[in-house]
Amino acid sequence: MFYEPKNGHGLPHNPFNAVVSPRPIGWISTRGKDGQDNLAPYSFFNAVAYVPPQVMFASTSAKEDRGDTKDSVANIRDTGVFAVNIVEYAARDLMNQTSGSWEKDTDEFALAGVEKAACETIPCPRVANAPATLECTLTQIVQLPGEANFAVFGEVTGVHLRDNCIVDGKFDVTQFNPLTRLGYRDYSVIREVFSLQRPDDS
Repeated sequence: MFYEPKNGHGLPHNPFNAVVSPRPIGWISTRGKDGQDNLAPYSFFNAVAYVPPQVMFASTSAKEDRGDTKDSVANIRDTGVFAVNIVEYAARDLMNQTSGSWEKDTDEFALAGVEKAACETIPCPRVANAPATLECTLTQIVQLPGEANFAVFGEVTGVHLRDNCIVDGKFDVTQFNPLTRLGYRDYSVIREVFSLQRPDDS
């Protein structure tokens, strides 16, 4: 099968997300200029640079009470900071609860019963028991082609690692099993890893 997206795919559901998978989930926490906290998952998320460390996530829809975007992007535009919380398999139901299109004055931490903690380098909340959290300052927001498509880039200014996830000096993902996003309504979980030696490794 071959299709051009501009002409449609002819399938019952769009296969694009299923092709580009698995994708890490950035559980983005923000605080609005009014002090209202927000927590929402984004699967268009990744690390993009080492030095300085930088990440990005993309928001691809809008809410009526936010105009051209969603709560996370609106808050970041106002405050210039956000935190990326890594989602473990054990938190899958809590993460899913925060994915709803809740009103902008809803605190998803409270809604889903997620424990909140303060960040160290930015005025923003974080998920207290997350395996890892990246505190970020905004570097740029890029409006992408298409309605309500925004890519948010941030520099990591602080890193929280849960102590039980550090084994022999390494951050060990098998200690918490990262949740990943597939296509449609499907998810997967990382339970085993393997290593490969690069050809130019000495």
